Amino acid sequence: MDDLEAKIGELWAERESVSATDAKAVATIHAAINALDAGEVRVAEINPSDGSVVVNQWLKQAILLLFRISAMETIELGPFEYADKIPLKRDYQSVGVRAVPGASARWGSFLAPGVVMMPSYVNIGAHVGTDTMVDTWATVGSCAQIGERVHLSGGVGIGGVLEPPQASPVMIGDDTMIGSRCIVADGARVGAGVVLGAGAILTSSIPVIDAETGEEISRGVVPDWCVAVAATRARTFAGGDFGLPCVLVVKRLTEGARHEKSQLEAILRDHNVAT
Repeated sequence: MDDLEAKIGELWAERESVSATDAKAVATIHAAINALDAGEVRVAEINPSDGSVVVNQWLKQAILLLFRISAMETIELGPFEYADKIPLKRDYQSVGVRAVPGASARWGSFLAPGVVMMPSYVNIGAHVGTDTMVDTWATVGSCAQIGERVHLSGGVGIGGVLEPPQASPVMIGDDTMIGSRCIVADGARVGAGVVLGAGAILTSSIPVIDAETGEEISRGVVPDWCVAVAATRARTFAGGDFGLPCVLVVKRLTEGARHEKSQLEAILRDHNVAT
């Protein structure tokens, strides 16, 4: 991989002259995308020593180079026809993925064994972990990193990012449930074991507040093992008082405990929030 990374770096430095007629360049770019597709590498990872996000910029560069050398073409799958530069994934059953009609994922995204895709979409560079459910009309944007045993509920929008290459993608931890119609974008992070109530909006600039203390925990990062819901906090402007969106941590959960749906529903019901 070090050799492949170096070659992508060289191509990126000369990207203005890279073309589809350069067979060696095409093979190098395709090798990087195939590695992403197989889950051998990933665009971003958590540094276990300090919890920071490490972005593998060269893989984003490979994706951008792929778009540069790829031409629009007609793609036919059964009764469906598409016009795109990037082919869709195939052979789901051979890798232990269930994809129901209406689901699609681009080549260069990784779906681990046990993933279930309802009619939904996973973009290039994304990584979806083992036994995760991508529910109806949920979207996983380019380079987003989704953990294991995650439930992305109906209509969830996980934002993507390709440029600039150093920008951090959305990171969702293991054993997390993202409620219906939530939007998580702009490099926001949701920790492990989190329940994010329906309709929440989380970006890198959205305050995350502790309901017990009223203190701001972070901007755009929901901590591990908690229940968090959409809320607003008052702000005064020249034109009057307005409620600006925030995410409110209303309950801390026992680390490592499995989510008991009835208990979670009771917690959320107390705050007039559905999953």
